[in-house]
Amino acid sequence: MRSPNHNEYRESDMKQPHLFDKIDLQLIRTLHTLLIERSVSKTAMRLGQQQPAVSVALKRLRELTGDPILVRSGTGMVPTDVGLQMLGPVTQILQSAESLFSPARAFDPTQACETFRIAASDTLDPLFLPSVMARIKSLAPGCQVEVHALSAQARYAHDLGQGLVDVVIGNWAQPSEELHRAQLFEDEVVCLVSSKHPAVRRGWSQDDWLACEHIAPTPAYPGWRGVIDEHLDRLGLQRHIAARCAHFGLMPRMVASSLLVLTTGRQYCQRYLQGPNALPGLASLPCPVEFPKMVYYQLWHERSHASVAGRWLREQVKISAAQLPQT
Repeated sequence: MRSPNHNEYRESDMKQPHLFDKIDLQLIRTLHTLLIERSVSKTAMRLGQQQPAVSVALKRLRELTGDPILVRSGTGMVPTDVGLQMLGPVTQILQSAESLFSPARAFDPTQACETFRIAASDTLDPLFLPSVMARIKSLAPGCQVEVHALSAQARYAHDLGQGLVDVVIGNWAQPSEELHRAQLFEDEVVCLVSSKHPAVRRGWSQDDWLACEHIAPTPAYPGWRGVIDEHLDRLGLQRHIAARCAHFGLMPRMVASSLLVLTTGRQYCQRYLQGPNALPGLASLPCPVEFPKMVYYQLWHERSHASVAGRWLREQVKISAAQLPQT
């Protein structure tokens, strides 16, 4: 059996405008301040409003709630029982509203708990991504960082657009025009070979180099060439690729124990010739074919272009690139 009050409420609800149509965030803020200050005049001062405007707002609140909210007590005012019950929910509403809109306005790395997703080519200087990781974790300890390999289908534009990754880092002769991009650094093309390779002793010509056994990355998708072979195609040249590997970081060891030639950036090669990552039995040689410098970019989508957290992430990537030891 339905209560008369229930029927009465449903009928009035259909006849009257929805309650939400009468409430805005400023009214909620005024209610919160009134309950805290327990004074119309103090509320007006705190909100930077005229006292009559606050009085009008209090009248609206009383009409909406059917309760006086604040009543006289001695020389001041006190909240009614209903008013006291409203304080908690009103505080939560304001906190939620601030949380909802704050990501678009401010980003405090010390308090943030974002998850940053970076997709990167493994042809990068091996010191670069560890530097990015260390910098982010130092400045934003509450944030998670995920480093992804570029997808097997090389769908980096799609992944950025869908929010699967925030930034893609790599080198392309022609990065996608639909994405934002910023250059990080350039690298000269050289060759990494075994110290026992004949070219270390006697040098090599262009024909010698083309005829050598080369190692190259496994194609990311059918028809993929890579910046080295794309440039050779433009010159009408073709090298002899005798080995391919999907893991670029393993190639220096493969080169050290064979006569394979790895052609890539100087900075990448240098990390395996000197310093903590150095491997015995390697040497670097100039490439007899002239290549343009390899240019590494970070790419991002319009989706995250205005994001304060996104801008902060890209700035950390930029600073890490600028701090790389130069060869």
